[in-house]
Order: sequence, then C-alpha cells, then structure tokens
Amino acid sequence: MKISKLVECVAGRKGRWVTLCVWILFVTLLTFFWPSVQSSKNDAIEMLPKETMSVQAAKLVKEEFSDASGLPLLLVWHREDGLTEEDANLITKLYKHLDEEPLKQQSLLPPLHKAPSQALLASASDNRSTIVTPILLNETENELIQVDIDTLKATLAKIAGEDLFSKKIGDKGLLTRITGPAGISTDAVALFSDADLKLLIATVLLVLVLLIVLYRSPILAIVPLVAVGFAYSVISPILGVMAEKGWIIVDSQAISIMTVLLFGAGTDYCLFLVSRYRDCLLVEEDSFAALRKATRDTSGAIMISALTTAFGLLTLLLALYGSYHTFAVPFSLAIFIMGLTALTLLPALLAIFGRISFFPFIPRTKSMLRELEKKKGKPMRPQKAHGKFSISLGKFVTAKPWLVICTTLILLGGLAAFSPKIQYTYDLLSSFPKNMPSREGFELISENFSAGNLAPMQVIVDTERKTVQLEEKLSNLPFIKTISEPQSAAKNNELLLYEVILSENPYSAEALDHVSTIKEKVLESLKEAGVSQAEKHFWIGGETAGLYDTKVTTDRDSKIVMSAVITVIALLLLVYLRSIIAMVYLLLTVLLSYFSALGAGWLLIHYGMGTEAIQGLIPLYTFVFIVALGEDYNIFMVSSIWKKRRYEPLQSAISGGVTETSSVITSAGLILAGTFAVLATLPMQVLVQFGIVTALGILLDTFIVRPLLVPSITSVLGKYAFWPGKQKDEITREMSNNQSSL
Repeated sequence: MKISKLVECVAGRKGRWVTLCVWILFVTLLTFFWPSVQSSKNDAIEMLPKETMSVQAAKLVKEEFSDASGLPLLLVWHREDGLTEEDANLITKLYKHLDEEPLKQQSLLPPLHKAPSQALLASASDNRSTIVTPILLNETENELIQVDIDTLKATLAKIAGEDLFSKKIGDKGLLTRITGPAGISTDAVALFSDADLKLLIATVLLVLVLLIVLYRSPILAIVPLVAVGFAYSVISPILGVMAEKGWIIVDSQAISIMTVLLFGAGTDYCLFLVSRYRDCLLVEEDSFAALRKATRDTSGAIMISALTTAFGLLTLLLALYGSYHTFAVPFSLAIFIMGLTALTLLPALLAIFGRISFFPFIPRTKSMLRELEKKKGKPMRPQKAHGKFSISLGKFVTAKPWLVICTTLILLGGLAAFSPKIQYTYDLLSSFPKNMPSREGFELISENFSAGNLAPMQVIVDTERKTVQLEEKLSNLPFIKTISEPQSAAKNNELLLYEVILSENPYSAEALDHVSTIKEKVLESLKEAGVSQAEKHFWIGGETAGLYDTKVTTDRDSKIVMSAVITVIALLLLVYLRSIIAMVYLLLTVLLSYFSALGAGWLLIHYGMGTEAIQGLIPLYTFVFIVALGEDYNIFMVSSIWKKRRYEPLQSAISGGVTETSSVITSAGLILAGTFAVLATLPMQVLVQFGIVTALGILLDTFIVRPLLVPSITSVLGKYAFWPGKQKDEITREMSNNQSSL
C-alpha cells in the first residue's frame, strides 16, 4: 500500500477513530494478558561469558573448595576511639545467633561465636578501631540476598538495642557497615530500583515543560506524550513476555535507559511530523489534506531514522558482555515501535484535534486570516512558517561554506583531541555515592587494613601431582600483601587454591593491570614444575580478575559493535539516499561529533566535577546512541534538501532545507539532550557520565554538525554530493519509490 493511501486510512475522517480504537484495544489486551517488563526484570545478569577464566575459577571454587565458596558479605565494625570488650561480645552474640538460626542464603559461617573476646580483638586493625567479619552466602538473586541483609540488620538491632547501621561515620560509639561483593551488588540494585520512578517522573516533566516552552500549546505538549505512553504500553508487555519465556534478559539499568530513550527519541519523531503539519496548515485550509501532505513528506525520513537507530542498537547483540548484550532487544524494539506509533497513532490524534492542536497559536492560511480580520474587525499578524534566524542560517551556510567548515572543524577537532587523554576505570565502588553503606565500609577497610581484604584474589592450579613453587613467586611481587597456604580440593587432590590479598584497592585500574603479571608468574611456576600445557592448568578468580576479564571483553565488544554500527548505518543511508559520497560524509560528521562529545565530556567530568576517571563502559554506550540518534537529524535535514533539489537549484535547496528543518531539529535536539541529561540527576556515576556525554554529543550534533557542517560540506561538494549522480527526474522517482516502500 502506498503511503498516501495508508495515511488516508489512518488519519482520515473515519480512519482516525478506528486507528485510535485499535491502539486502545491492542494496549488493553497486551496489558491484561501479558506481564509488564517491570515484573519480569532480572538483575542477576551473568556479565561475562562462561569460558572466561574468572567465571571458570568461580565454578571450580564452588565445586571443589566448599570452604571458600559463596558470596562474601563483610561486616565492618568500627569505633573511632577503639573497640571495647563489649563490642567483641556483641559480635560473638550475633554469630552465635546466626549459628543457631542461619540466614536463608547462608552457606558458611566462621566460628567467631567460639572465639574469646581477646582473640577477636586481636584481629582488629593496628589502631584497634576496626574489625572485619565475614559471612558467606549462596550466589543467588539479589532480592533473596537483600532479604537476608534486612534480617541481619534487624537481628543486630535487637541484640545491640540500637541501630548500628544508621550511625554516621565519625559518630561516637560502635557503628556497622555491610560491604564486600554481597553488599556492593545489593546496593547497586537498590540504586537502580529507586531511580526508575524518579527517572520516569523527571523525564515526563522535562519533556512536557520543553514542549510547552517551544510550541506554546498545552494540547501539542500532551499529544506526543500520549503517543509515547501508548508506545511504552505496547513495549512493556512484549518485553515482559519475552523475558518471562527466557528469550531475553532485562534488568533495571536497561529499563531506566530505555525509558529515557523512548521519551527522547519518540518525542523527536513526533516533532518531525508536527512541525511539517504546522507548515502545511499555513497554506492548506483542509486540515486533513494538510495532514496527508505532512505525513507524506516526513514518513520516509521518520521510518528510515527509526530503522537506522533500531538496527544500530540491535548490533549490541554481537557483544559478549552481558550489560551490552541485554540492551540490544529492549532498545531496538522500543525505537521500532515508537517509529510505528509516530506514523499511525500520532497522525490519528492530530486528525482528531486538527488545528486546535496548536491552540492558542492556531496556524491559518492567508484567506482564513482575512476572514478572521473581517469577523474581529482588526488586522491579524501574518503567520510565517520559519523565523528570520532560520532563513538567515540557511543563506549563511551556502554563502560562506568554507568559513563554516574550517571554524566547526577547529572547534570539534579541538574537543576531540581530548578524547585520547581520558582515563578509564572499572571500579564499581567509585560509581557509588560517597554515603553508600558498602562504599563507606570499603573505605573503613582501606583506611585501617589493606584494601585488598575487601575482595581477595583466588589462584587455582592443577599441579598434576608435581611440586609447584607458587608462594615464593607471588610473594615477591610488590603489590601482593599476603598469600595463603594452599588449600586442597575436595574431589580432585591435584587442584590447589591460593588466596591472594593485594596491597591496594582490588577494584582500581592498577590492580587490574597486575592480573596479567600474576598470570605470567603462575604460568612460569607451572612450567618450571614440568606441568604439561601449563596455560590450561591454572585459573584466577575473584573480583579483580573478574574486572580484568570485563575490560578485555568490553574492549573486544567495542571494536566489533562499533564496526557493525557503522556498517549498518552506512548501508541504510546508501539505500535511502542512493549516494556514496553523502553516506561517507554524513557518517564522518557524526563520528566527529562522537569523539568531540567524549572530549567535552572528559573536560566537564574530570576538570569540572573532579572525577579522576570515567567508567570503562561509557565509550561504547555513548557511541551507539550518539551515532545512531545523531544520524536521525542528518537524515531529516538531508531528506529535505534532496526533495527540494527536484525543483530548485542545489544551493537554493540546501538553504531551504536548513531553513525548513532548523527549528524542529533544534527543538528535538534540546528535548533529546534534556532527557539524557536527566540521567545526571541519578546517584550512579556510570549513568551520570553516560547522560552527560550523550547529551553533549546530541547538542554538538544539533547546534554545530547538523545546521552548519553538513550543509556546508554539501554546498562545497555541489553535484558530487549526489554521486553517482542522477538527473532531477530520476531523483524524483527514486525518492518517491523509497517513501512508498517505507
């Protein structure tokens, strides 16, 4: 079906109500029969592939070393002026209670209830202010671990007669913090869970306020939000049933970012149509005819933009790292359904409201204004489709293209020059707020013990019954504080486990660099002992090894996914524009905006906010969003230039294309950047940094790349921008075929 006929069915006098009823019925059925994505989310995602060394090491520990298996929960006991015998007795009472009434997920409890108070105090830090006691839990869902933590807190409060967890660091008396892998993981989940509702409310309010400010119409501010709301009501149960059946995994982080993406990108697609509809209403008295023309003019660009972004995000399926991989389906599905919503439900809503959508500044034709003047008896201000600034901008980029190109390249290139200087970290704790309990507990350990006590490394070797001198090799390394006596496996007596405690933060970038050194030393020891195929006979586990494998895996993912995103977008641009040259320079400009955004983000985050390093996951996150979403604006503007070239000289078409799309893309860019900037209000630094860099990339694309650099390059290239060039009649046929097929 041609798009003009489809529009008549969807947004005609009768079809508008049918379309709305179909959407309402569809949403009602999905909501009633299928679960929501919130009820099907799973925050216990396996981030690393099963064949990764740290994952294999964790499996061996669980199977062969029962005494060392489990998820460590560390209780940090602290008193500023020194721990007392009463404090030691309190710890003894708690562990006696846990021995008699274990936590539901408790797998191993050290017999501290049998230790004399003096022996317990002897394990305190040198200044006697801090003791760390462990509890090992089953590695299960965070919700179950959180239940145990809540039970533990209630039990301790009952034994102590006060809440030791609510006291602030520095307060008098005994205080307690929960940290270690168990405490860190539950705190991370709690941050995302608390952020969901706040993020949704903040995003909706921001979009609503920006729409009212930009379009000065309460109805028009609500209509796009209604369309986005319907889209979310379809996406949520579809993702919910997919997650319930085990086809995909969706976690809290994915839902949070998907919400931002849906409102930002969805509002953009709505604005593309709304802006063109307003222009058509200025020259067409029949609002239905105006809507048909507006949809016909924008539908191709909207759909190719949605497909470009959806396929770009879908390339995340190529990633091995769990967080990247699980983003692919929710994000791409959200964009695709939002694109369909913008081409079906939105036109129907606009057809229902008609010109009233723009109340109180209703667009009218000249004849309608004259009739209104006669009726009111006073002259009416003529309405213009575009402002003076948009017209001047269109003329400027074609009059002085080389000046624009050189200036923008110097600015963007200067920002991009800072991107290689960025320092990255995989330290999860540094992403937490400073007052987060697990981070406070870690800092107490760091200040009073070796930071490595928080997360010891586990080295497992298969000796093949040969004598391996591993202790001597590792103990000579300056960054290792202690190495334990070897522990024999329960089933395979050729396996030995060594617990290695680092002398520094086990989550730091420096600690990650030490993993490869430890691997070399272990391999060297096995070879000296005569172990055959030594590289297959050892495993290194623990939090530090896991982060090292995370870095290796994400580096691999970045190379593959970035290449795939560029390839997919290049192919879609080539199919839509039929121009190799245009495809190349549109891709290059959006890549330039990405590296510029990284550089600008580093300047703001590092020098402005005092953060020492950016989370290592940020580059790929931001790349996919900036490149895919940034290309939307290029497509919308270049599509306008391509259409105008059918009946205008090229320079006039470029100027007119910039003028026609300037205000709507600026509005869309502000809204999209604003929605991502909302992430900066959340307590997790990884989301703050992601929101800042992505918002900066969108703003650079909105105000520099799209209105200045791209049209200037097109102007300089002239007819070669359309290579392998076609005559105007050929271009007309091609564009018509593209839109009809879309």
